[in-house]
Amino acid sequence: MFGLDPQLLFLLILCLLAACAFEFVNGFHDTANAVATVIYTNTLRPWIAVIWSAFWNFIGVFAGGIGVAMGIVYLLPIEALIDQDVYHGIAMIGALLLSAIIWNLGTWYYGLPSSSSHTLIGAILGVGIAFSALPETGGAAVNWGEAGKTGMSLIVSPLLGFTLTVMLMFILKRFVKSKTIFKEPHKRKPPPLWIRLILIFTCTAVSFFHGSNDGQKGVGLIMLILIGIVPVYFALDHTKDPFEIQNSLARTEQVMNRIDVSVLSKTDTETVSRIKAEAADMRRIFQSAETLHQLEDKSKFQLRKDILLLNKDTEALLKSPDVSLSQNDRDEIHSSIATMRSYTDYAPDWVVMIVALSLGVGTMIGWKRIVKTIGEKIGKEHLTYAQGASAELMAAGVIGFSTFVFKLPVSTTHILSSGIAGSMVANRGIKNLNAGTIRNIALAWVLTLPVSMFLSGSLFLLFRWML
Repeated sequence: MFGLDPQLLFLLILCLLAACAFEFVNGFHDTANAVATVIYTNTLRPWIAVIWSAFWNFIGVFAGGIGVAMGIVYLLPIEALIDQDVYHGIAMIGALLLSAIIWNLGTWYYGLPSSSSHTLIGAILGVGIAFSALPETGGAAVNWGEAGKTGMSLIVSPLLGFTLTVMLMFILKRFVKSKTIFKEPHKRKPPPLWIRLILIFTCTAVSFFHGSNDGQKGVGLIMLILIGIVPVYFALDHTKDPFEIQNSLARTEQVMNRIDVSVLSKTDTETVSRIKAEAADMRRIFQSAETLHQLEDKSKFQLRKDILLLNKDTEALLKSPDVSLSQNDRDEIHSSIATMRSYTDYAPDWVVMIVALSLGVGTMIGWKRIVKTIGEKIGKEHLTYAQGASAELMAAGVIGFSTFVFKLPVSTTHILSSGIAGSMVANRGIKNLNAGTIRNIALAWVLTLPVSMFLSGSLFLLFRWML
């Protein structure tokens, strides 16, 4: 399999199983975000709610695309980190996986709704920073531009969840005449049918969008493993013929040749030179083989590196005010680069399937601890119908926009917990929050990033020394 010796094959399988374990833990860690409201309002029985949520998490993974997944992949410039020793790639992947699982299990054990997204991203950053600290690497190993966008989405999304839930609660109080939705649910009776349908819809929406966003994180994680350990097989989408890239490459070169470099700054001139060199390198690779079968495995990985560098440099060049190109030329470059990126930004169907199964099965297990925290301990009152529906509706909306519009990872846990807190504040003010629980949740939120970074960085250095 992949031409690996038995030891490397065993380690690859172990890493893939660990990635599935992370998604499994993510499933039962985050299930409470979807099912807490329908359980605590007696809308659905717990076992029905959990199975329903698992099903829509599974569907969400397939519907989410790969935009968020690629954001995870490109947090680490994996092309720059891979060296001749494949065991170093295994040390990197193993460290970030183990640290993420340890922190997720720890917070789950204590019933704290901390973020799986924060944990994974912290682990990736910790590995990158530790790699940068090695004397033989000589360079940054974190894509700080991508990390900045991801960090901003993780900060802004809970604030949106809190604010929008407060606003929706005030709107409901102002325009809904029925007071039933603002009362504590009966301990044994289900809510009125119309309220029940709304709560089932919001549970479904949160489950679906959780799968579409968090499932992609698992897909990105597995692609990191495959590219890091067996890059020659997963550098490019092997279902496509790389020779078809040549048409897009030719169109890009034609536009580059129309740029008047005499009016450009030194920096822009150097960027144009790099773009032409990267294009020439791709031409050289294609000229060395006449068919797909003659193209060497290492050449496929080099094509991947050239495509990503070409994308980075053309983006930087087109932002320069000194570059005078028509809108048609700019559109031509964007279209050509997008076509080439379709060869690097992909995930095999089997990867999406195992992530969907891991997340779906995990959703049906271990949900009770965090459900209790969300349903009973964030506020000083029992969750009402209006509070549950408002928080989940806002959470679904924020996660959906982040996934399908901005293609950024967000924390379902942070958004929904903030929404629940917002609904409590809208009901009786800030005094309605349970200070002890809010303090513990906030502490987990604050500690997640530095602890996961420290754990993954330390484990990476240890594994690298051992391997």
